Amino acid sequence: MANQTFDIIIAGGGTSGLVVAGRLAAADPSLSILVIEAGPPTRDDDLHTQPARYRYHLRPETTTIKFHPAHESAALGGRAPIVPSGQCVGGGSSVNFTMYTRAAASDYDEWDTMYGNRGWNSEDLLPYLRKCETYEIEPGKPTHGYSGPLKVSYGGIFTEIGKEFLDVAAGYDKSRKSTDGDVNGLYDCNKYGVRSSTWIDSKTGKRSDVAHHYIYNQNYRNVHILSGYNVKRVIFKNNRAAGVEYLPNKRFHPNSGSEVVVAHARRLVVLSAGAFGSPSILERSGIGSGAVLKKAGVPQMVDLPGVGENYQDHQVIFAPYIAAEDAQTLDGIVTDNEAEVKKWTEQWKANGTGLMANNGLDSGIKLRPFKKDLDVIGEDFRKRWLDYYAPAPDKGVIWLGSVALYQGDRSKVPVDKAFSVGWFLFHPTAIGKLHITSGDDVDAPVDFYTGYLDDPADMALHKWGYKLSREFARRMPSYRGEVIGGHPNFPKGSKAASRLADGPVPVSEPDIVYTSEDEKALEDYVRQTVSTAWHSLGTCAMKRREDNGVVDSRLNVYGVDGLKIADLSICPGNVAANTYSTAVVIGEKAASIIGQDLGVPVDDTTPLPHMRSRL
Repeated sequence: MANQTFDIIIAGGGTSGLVVAGRLAAADPSLSILVIEAGPPTRDDDLHTQPARYRYHLRPETTTIKFHPAHESAALGGRAPIVPSGQCVGGGSSVNFTMYTRAAASDYDEWDTMYGNRGWNSEDLLPYLRKCETYEIEPGKPTHGYSGPLKVSYGGIFTEIGKEFLDVAAGYDKSRKSTDGDVNGLYDCNKYGVRSSTWIDSKTGKRSDVAHHYIYNQNYRNVHILSGYNVKRVIFKNNRAAGVEYLPNKRFHPNSGSEVVVAHARRLVVLSAGAFGSPSILERSGIGSGAVLKKAGVPQMVDLPGVGENYQDHQVIFAPYIAAEDAQTLDGIVTDNEAEVKKWTEQWKANGTGLMANNGLDSGIKLRPFKKDLDVIGEDFRKRWLDYYAPAPDKGVIWLGSVALYQGDRSKVPVDKAFSVGWFLFHPTAIGKLHITSGDDVDAPVDFYTGYLDDPADMALHKWGYKLSREFARRMPSYRGEVIGGHPNFPKGSKAASRLADGPVPVSEPDIVYTSEDEKALEDYVRQTVSTAWHSLGTCAMKRREDNGVVDSRLNVYGVDGLKIADLSICPGNVAANTYSTAVVIGEKAASIIGQDLGVPVDDTTPLPHMRSRL
């Protein structure tokens, strides 16, 4: 592969990058496309294709993700969080929780109205959201697609934990309605669906990742995937991207040397290495803030101080509860119980059903507070609500839902069978940043700060999430008490203290009342527990250059030619959803833009003007 020339080089073989590669390869078989991915291949690997195995990829010894340590934070009580990102062919799509949620229409509309990105509002992106999917849940839904490569279904089983959560919702949270309609149609929230959707094929029970459905299963001869190699930097000729330098990733090629190899690009270089990788490649290439580049020993080529800034994420907590012995959970699969894995694998291979075709996330809601909730949340959130959420009724504030397993570190809190009721914030006010520390060493850790909990508004929402999730959990029939060590350390004698139980409390039971001392314990718990939802974005933001933007609305990096970025790093603002669907739609839109630039007819979508008025 050394010193070869391709029409297009894509640095990063994750979600968006493989969508771009697959669409361009199909549109023009004469195009030669090189994808350079830092991680390993994933083809037909059960650890990727079996949805229930997703927790495997969070183990410390995994080779399919990369862990990014952040700085200690006073807002986290001095704790230094660690944020993982996908590092394998398929990226996050091949290791995520297969949770299907889509952003609010107003999230995408803001990309246009607030940041000036014409062509990126919800009506512009809707054709691409439809193009990517085959929605197997219900026919005829106007915002969904029915012939795309990625399958959307309810998965292979409906666990009791999920059913119990929805039953509690109907009896306890009577202020919100349940619906048998679509809770991911872009324009609505605050309703409980019949169950949660997944990126799982209903017939095979397999994960719907981009690696298999856009690349592996298509067998394109004009796409070359080089796995286990890091892109060091982009090389330029007369201010135009002319190729990349890359070298072996020592995790996968331990006996290889450190010699840098050059691949040349005739027509275009696309960075698609994610919120961590893409800004790092730019900075090693001399594109970024002068102060950052000088410190890392890189001569500046283009002054773009927005590179590596605007880091955003979804902050998550999964509060754990002991489950009844006969509850159906994924704990046996997650702990590699031989009998459990064998049993569910056999069923999965036979007909694509069972726990192996499930992610445990069978129920949830995009939650939006009512007035009584705002009173509970308190004044720290009031201004944020009035300025940002009140004018946008389609926006949820947090996701709240059940998970049929223990979502935590079992080495610290031993537990055999559990369930969790978790939540994550859709639009945290926290903004972080990340920058390279070396212009030469691609393995050097980034200078990374998450910003988690820097604003009291975020803490207020987490406290509400904990209180509400606990009220749900203790009313569920499978509830046998809190997992000790997984909850706040409430003062001795507190009525809010964790406990073991023989069963749930009645649905009519009054809510737990928290004292001022309890509130302090809860805040300490949030500081020590809040974590990443794997939804990092924003570090090469699609904004005006004068507003610290890195790319324009056609994904061109400011100040150079022949270089685009297509991944979640371009998001100027956050989205009220798991970010997989947004990463896919960015890939679809990017493929269309690149096709237009190259004269290749990629876009076979039909725009649907005024879709909102038809719904």
